[in-house]
Amino acid sequence: MAIKKGLSRYGHAYVPLDEALSRVVIDFSGRPGLFYNVKFSRGMIGAFDVDLLREFYQGLVNHAGITLHIDNLTGVNAHHIAETVCKAFGRALRVALTRDERMAGIMPSTKGLL
Repeated sequence: MAIKKGLSRYGHAYVPLDEALSRVVIDFSGRPGLFYNVKFSRGMIGAFDVDLLREFYQGLVNHAGITLHIDNLTGVNAHHIAETVCKAFGRALRVALTRDERMAGIMPSTKGLL
């Protein structure tokens, strides 16, 4: 994935929902890596297999060339855990892809390219 000059590149977010709390940290590094630490109390949420959540993020990092850390810090309700993971991802993504005026015209990398 080609990163444009002037983007923040990094993003993170913590999202709570009742007893659940998840953290997502993202880096548009150009290198795929998924570090997924989420344990569910059950295998299904309605008709949704919770294993598909990890598979989605694995496919995303592989094709987008991003490094992604997903950690569920606390939670019991599988629905709440899944929702905090997805919402934290969306917020972290928004931060990483936001233009940073301090980086105008600069590639956010020590090597000068991503």
